[in-house]
Amino acid sequence: MEENKISIQKLIDDAIALDNSEPRTPSGKFNPSYLGQCHRKHFWKRKGAEPDTQPDARSFRVFECGHLFEHFVCQHIPAMQKQVVIETDDFKGFADIVSEDEVMDVKSINSKAFWWMDKDTYDITVEKRHNILQVIFYAKELKKPKARLVFVSKDDLCIREYGFFVEKWESVLAEELKKLRQAWAEDRLPDAEPQAGWECRYCNFSAKCKQAGGKVWEKTVDKKP
Repeated sequence: MEENKISIQKLIDDAIALDNSEPRTPSGKFNPSYLGQCHRKHFWKRKGAEPDTQPDARSFRVFECGHLFEHFVCQHIPAMQKQVVIETDDFKGFADIVSEDEVMDVKSINSKAFWWMDKDTYDITVEKRHNILQVIFYAKELKKPKARLVFVSKDDLCIREYGFFVEKWESVLAEELKKLRQAWAEDRLPDAEPQAGWECRYCNFSAKCKQAGGKVWEKTVDKKP
């Protein structure tokens, strides 16, 4: 190997790390992107609690890839509002794309997860329930009757789209918001109840969660992508 060779990987990692080095001021509100996930994580995120671990270089690269793909898709959709701020008394987030009667949220995923959607046993309302609740929240706040999830394969830019009527998810969303708001109003740490099978595996509050007690799930390996 050539001595003193420039490491492209290090240059990229350093650039991404620099972009993420500035501390971000928390909004002091719930983040809609965590809807349909563990309420305990929601609570700590809004409190601004210090996580057990920080993202490593690979995690930052994954985040950056997601931003790049989502930006690419959004910029090729003409004549629509994009990155619309959605803010209520206790929530703040951004809707990717807003049309006259619909809100769309773009999600980039790896090809293995993308093609998993072809399986006969795949149920979008179960597997991506958290993503559905997020985009339904945006659509409801903007008084749009429809919502859509747009999944992009990072390998080849293939796209899958799933549409939903807001009215069919209103009661599910209302129950989710009620539980979160009650816990916050009472300043009560919710039970650890991950609603998606992969949550504990990737949660950066896992040590804090175990110390807090209550019903806790182990960080098991999820066989699904």
